[in-house]
Amino acid sequence: MDATDAQIRLNIAPLAANTSLRTLAYDAIKKAITEMDMYGQDGDIRLDERQLSQDLGVSRTPIREALTVLEQEGFVRSVPRRGIFVVRKSKGEIIEMITVWAALESMAARLATVRASDSELTELRDVFHDFEDEAPAEHMNEYSDANIRFHQTIIRLGGCRMIGEMTENLFIHIRGIRAVSVRQENRSERSLQEHRAIIAALIARDADLAERLVREHTLGLAAHVEKHGKFPS
Repeated sequence: MDATDAQIRLNIAPLAANTSLRTLAYDAIKKAITEMDMYGQDGDIRLDERQLSQDLGVSRTPIREALTVLEQEGFVRSVPRRGIFVVRKSKGEIIEMITVWAALESMAARLATVRASDSELTELRDVFHDFEDEAPAEHMNEYSDANIRFHQTIIRLGGCRMIGEMTENLFIHIRGIRAVSVRQENRSERSLQEHRAIIAALIARDADLAERLVREHTLGLAAHVEKHGKFPS
């Protein structure tokens, strides 16, 4: 194994007996990849097939089958004589992905002003309730999680199934990028203020403003990555 490679043990639970072990293994591994800090580590992230088999409590056959599907979908890559690695995007690819996300989420925000109920829009405030009296920087892990939930919620409240499907696979990388960037250059405080402005526009059902604020907020992330991001070349 190359000295720069990082072999990662995913946070993963054993599978219950089921006739479709490949599907269960696929879901479990994909979920674990989504939740890992893929852009907060140096070097390639190698998956251990044997360890996955032990953690999931199944033979290596459904693990191999699940990894094959994940490779076809672009989440992992197989390198001859080296192993299976989590795919991390280049800086240019990341900026393009953020741009696509900005377009999709801003449209979801516009739709949410029409489709979401008053209670659903008001509940967006609760996502950041814990940060009313304390700065986000004092609880970065919790704020990072809240930040991700906020953007997922806007997608959901837009009520467009296709937007949800299109953002699902982007989310694996967007989540990791946001988790890293929110800790840089006091972005958490600025992020919180922008979130509050977006929530106010949604509650006011101002579609034009909500769409613009979400788009500008996400494109701000793209600009930050362009300036400060250190990702695979």
